[in-house]
Amino acid sequence: MRRIHLLTHRHRTPSTNRTMGLLLAFNAGAINAGGFLVLHQYTSHMTGFASQFADGLVLGNARLVLNAAGAILAFVAGAAVTAVLVNWARQHRLRTVYAPPLLLEALLLLPFGVLGSASTLSWMTPFALPITVLLLSFVMGLQNAVVSKTSGGSIRTTHMTGNITDFGMELGKLLYWNRRDSMLARPVRHDRSRLRNAGGLIGMFVIGGSVGALGFKYVGYVCVVPFAALLLALAAPPLFRELRGQA
Repeated sequence: MRRIHLLTHRHRTPSTNRTMGLLLAFNAGAINAGGFLVLHQYTSHMTGFASQFADGLVLGNARLVLNAAGAILAFVAGAAVTAVLVNWARQHRLRTVYAPPLLLEALLLLPFGVLGSASTLSWMTPFALPITVLLLSFVMGLQNAVVSKTSGGSIRTTHMTGNITDFGMELGKLLYWNRRDSMLARPVRHDRSRLRNAGGLIGMFVIGGSVGALGFKYVGYVCVVPFAALLLALAAPPLFRELRGQA
């Protein structure tokens, strides 16, 4: 329980950032890849939605523009809500400042997992998107902002472009041949920690994606419930214990 408390604590260490990053990368991969099987869209891929928005403008395709705008606005709203919740927790002198947004994410995913196959979550919105796409885009923005704030932007869990770039750069340094007779003052050295962190996040995202895809394929929406339970276990116990202590 002490370990769970530290993961959402306002005072961060490299180990707690890394552990939270790995857990949330698994969670993001599962929701993103699994959701694609039923929604046919990757809800954490804002680069793609931004490109879709531009394509829609050029092609005069209002549906593409609305689809992209809806997903982007939902993602932005999720990130904004995280900022509001974290700053609220700080102003109320909570130690577990990152627990509220993770708890909210869990509470949003639970009904999605239980009721996801119901027609209500398939209703089209004014953005020409089903509610499910907006919900998952919001959740991805919520989660991405949490990890960004905890790590100062050095850890990314909902999209892998930056991690794959970091991994490739450090791999290039690792493979670089430093000549013994070189007159260069400083030989090229790779950052082992950065290489390990990037590789771990990529691996957990892929593993989570595989688990999520299998779950959606063979079980359906209800497979999201364990991922929501993971977030509840991460956020609820330390937050409720602290709030009870302040009461």
